[in-house]
Amino acid sequence: MSACVPARADSTRTKHVHPPHSPPPGGPRRFRVAGADVSAAIAVFLIALPLSLGIALATGAPLQAGLVAAAVGGIVAGRIGGCPLQVSGPAAGLTVVTADLIQHYGWRTTCAITVFAGIAQLGLGCLRVARTALAVSPAIVHGMLAGIGVTIAVAQLHIVLGGTPQSSVPDNLVALPAQLADVHPADLAVSVLTLALLLLWPRVPGRAGQILGKLPAALIAVAGATAVAALTGLSLPKVDLPSWSSHALASLPEGPVLGLVAAVLTTTLVCSVQSLLGAVAVDKLVSARPALTGRVKRSDLDRELLGQGAANIVSGSLGGLPIAGVAVRSSANVTAGAVSRNSTMLHGVLVVIAALLMVPALELIPLASLAALVMAVGLKMVSLNHIRTVTRHREVLVYAVTTGGVVFLGVLEGVALGIAVAVGVALHRLTRTRITHDDLEGVHHVHVRGQLTFLAVPRLSRVLHQVPHEAHAVVELDGSFMDHAAYETLQDWQKTHTAHGGLVDITGRRPGTRISEPAEVDGCRCRPWTPWRNHQCDRPPQPKAPAPGTDRQSATGGSPGSGSSPDGSAATTARPNAASATGPARAPGATDGLLKTELARGISAFHRNTAPLMRRELARLAREGQQPSQLFLTCADSRVVTSMITSSGPGDLFVVRNVGNLVPLPGEESGDDSVAAAIEYAVDVLKVRSITVCGHSGCGAMQALLGTTPGGARTPLQRWLRHGLPSLERMPADGDRDGDGEADQDGRARPRLAGRAPADTAERLCLANVVQQLEHLRAHESVARALGAGDLELHGMYFHVGEAQSYLLSEDADGGVFELVREPHPTV
Repeated sequence: MSACVPARADSTRTKHVHPPHSPPPGGPRRFRVAGADVSAAIAVFLIALPLSLGIALATGAPLQAGLVAAAVGGIVAGRIGGCPLQVSGPAAGLTVVTADLIQHYGWRTTCAITVFAGIAQLGLGCLRVARTALAVSPAIVHGMLAGIGVTIAVAQLHIVLGGTPQSSVPDNLVALPAQLADVHPADLAVSVLTLALLLLWPRVPGRAGQILGKLPAALIAVAGATAVAALTGLSLPKVDLPSWSSHALASLPEGPVLGLVAAVLTTTLVCSVQSLLGAVAVDKLVSARPALTGRVKRSDLDRELLGQGAANIVSGSLGGLPIAGVAVRSSANVTAGAVSRNSTMLHGVLVVIAALLMVPALELIPLASLAALVMAVGLKMVSLNHIRTVTRHREVLVYAVTTGGVVFLGVLEGVALGIAVAVGVALHRLTRTRITHDDLEGVHHVHVRGQLTFLAVPRLSRVLHQVPHEAHAVVELDGSFMDHAAYETLQDWQKTHTAHGGLVDITGRRPGTRISEPAEVDGCRCRPWTPWRNHQCDRPPQPKAPAPGTDRQSATGGSPGSGSSPDGSAATTARPNAASATGPARAPGATDGLLKTELARGISAFHRNTAPLMRRELARLAREGQQPSQLFLTCADSRVVTSMITSSGPGDLFVVRNVGNLVPLPGEESGDDSVAAAIEYAVDVLKVRSITVCGHSGCGAMQALLGTTPGGARTPLQRWLRHGLPSLERMPADGDRDGDGEADQDGRARPRLAGRAPADTAERLCLANVVQQLEHLRAHESVARALGAGDLELHGMYFHVGEAQSYLLSEDADGGVFELVREPHPTV
C-alpha cells in the first residue's frame, strides 16, 4: 500500500550537462524563477489583493483573514497541489457558506471548521475519489455557483447603497426598498465609479488600450475609486486592518455536533468541487497554449485535493478564510504566461509582503468600492453561456431548482434538491421513449428517441412490424442505452426481416451510442460499428477466392485488406441480401451497385451523424492548418484502423500506409518516392516529434515475403515487397525458433513479445519487420538530422488484430521486446 504523501513535482528529472564553472551535481543548487513566472505572479497578485479583501468583507470575517487565505493558498496549495498553474485562495463561491458559518458559530469556530474541512479533503485525496466528485451533473454545479452569485450580489448591493446586508437573500430583498429610500450618495458614487472602471478598462481602444490592458481591471477599479475618494475628501467607511497582534485564531469548535458535522461537509464539498472543476478548466487553458505542451503536466486531481486540504488546515489554524481554486486568478496566471508553480507561490509571497508593509495604503480603500467589485464577481457567476448549455441539454429544471435552493435555503440544501431533481429527470428520460416510423422514397426510417428499455419493447415491436417485408429499413437510435430485452427484440426482428430479403441498417444519431448486449449471441463475433457492418453477423461467412498474385495469400492467409482473422478463420463479411441459404441470390452485375450503395450510405451517415459535431473543429483545422505531432506509418490492411487503436482525431496523426508498412532505403525507391517524400515533409515541414512504425498480426505482405522465390516474373507487388527482404535476413528460417529472444544459430538476437512466444514464423517476421523498418528510417537524411538534434523520437508498435491489443517496442540488450500497452497507474 502506497503512503498518502504528495509526490514531488521534480521527482523525475532529466540529466543535464554542467558547464565547467557550474557547481557539481552534489553541490549546492540555486533556486531560480523564470521571468515569465515573475511577471505572471505580479499580475495575479494585483488581482488577488483587492478580491481577497472584498471577499473577506462579504463574509463578515476580519479583513486580514482574506489576506491570510490568499497567502496560504498561493504558497501551500501552490507547492503541494496537483495543478501547477491553478491559483488558490479565498473564493467567491465560498462566500455564502463562510458568511453563514460566521453568523451561526462565530469566527473562531469557523476557523476550526475550515481546519476539519482540510482534514476531510486530505482523507478524500488519500482515498483517490477526486474523479468521483466530477461525476456531479454540471447543471447542479453551475446552478450552485449561480445561486451563490445571486446571494453575493444581493448582499453587496446593500453596502453599495451605503447600508448593511442582512443574513439571507429573502431578508435582503425585503429590506431593499427601505435601503433604496435611504441611499448614501458618497458610497453609491464610489461604487458606480468602481463598476464603470471595471467595465470600461478592458475596452480602451487603440494602442493605448493594448498597453493599459495589461494592468488588471480589478486593481485599476479599486485604485481609481480610492484615489477619487481621497482627493475629493469623501466621508465614507474604509478598510480597517487591526494590528496583527490582535488577529483572531482558531479555537475549539462550539455548537451542536450534527450542525458542526454538516458545516464541515458543506465546506468540504464546495471547496473540493470548485477546486477540481478549476483544475480541469486550467488543463483546457494549458492545452490551448502550444508553448506549454510538454512543460506543464496534466493535473493530478487526487494530489490537488491533498494540496487544498493542507492549505485549508494551515489557513484555518492561522485565522484565514476557507481556500479553493479561483477561476479568475488561475486564468490570469495562464494568460500572463506562467510556466510553473513558482508563479503561484511567488504571488503568495507578494501577498505576505503587502499584508506586512502596505497596511496604510490598504486602509485608504473604501468598503463600497470592494463591495462593488465583489458584486460584479457574483453577477459573473450567473453565466448566460451555462444557461444556454443546460437549456440545450434539457437540464434547465435541474439548474433552476439548484439555483433557487441555494438562494432561498442554503448551499447544502440547494445541492441536495438539485441532485434529487437530476435523479428524477434521469428516471423520467429512462421511461420516456418516442418511436416513430416514416416512409421516405421507399426507405422506411424507424427513429427511436430516448433510452430503449423493456418498458419500450411493446411500442418498438409494434412499429417494427409496420415495415413491409423485403423493404430497406433504417433504424436510427437516438439514445445512449439499450437493455437486453430491447436488444433481443431488435435482433429477432432484424433476422426475420433479412430472411425475407429485406435490408436493415442500424445507426446511432450521435457518436458513442452504446448497446448493452450479451458477450456473444449465436456465435456472432461482430458488434455494431457502422452502417456497412452492423448487419454482417446475421449470416454465415461466405467463402472467398484466393487472392491473385501469390499462392500464399489464400482466404485463410490474411492477405492485405482481406476479411480473414489472424488465426486463419474467415471474418463474417456477407451482406444480408447476398447469396446464401437464407436469402435470395443477387443478380449478376449487381455487385457494383451494392458497393456504390454501401459507400453512399456511409457518406450519408457521416453527413447525418458526425459532420454536425465535427464541423467546427474541422473548420478550425482548415483555418489554422495541420500541426500533427506524430508520423504514423502502418500497413494498408483494412483491419488496422489508426484512429481507433490510437484514440486520435483529425489533425493528430500524419498517416502513411502501404503494403507491409515498409520504408525503402534512400536510393532504392525504384521510381516510387512516396514514402520518402512523406517522411521528409513530416519531419522538415510539419516538425513532427515522433515517428511510429506499426506492424500487425496476420499481415499478408509478410506471408507473401515468406513465400518469395528468386527469379520469375516481377509484378508491382513483388517489386514492392523486395524492400522487406532485409527483414527476412533479420529473421532467417533457422533463427530464434523458440521465440525467447535468444539467438539459436547465427548469434543474432530477435525482437519478441513480452509474456509469450510469437505464434509462428509469420508473427516473428512481423516483429522483425518493425525493427528493420526503424533502421531504414534512420538512414533518411531528414530523420538522421532531427535525431541528432534531439527533436525526434522513433517508436515501434505491433497491433494484434485478434486480441485487439497493442504492443510498444522497448529496446534492451536482447534486441528489443514488444511490451503490452497498459493504463498508467496514477501517482499521488
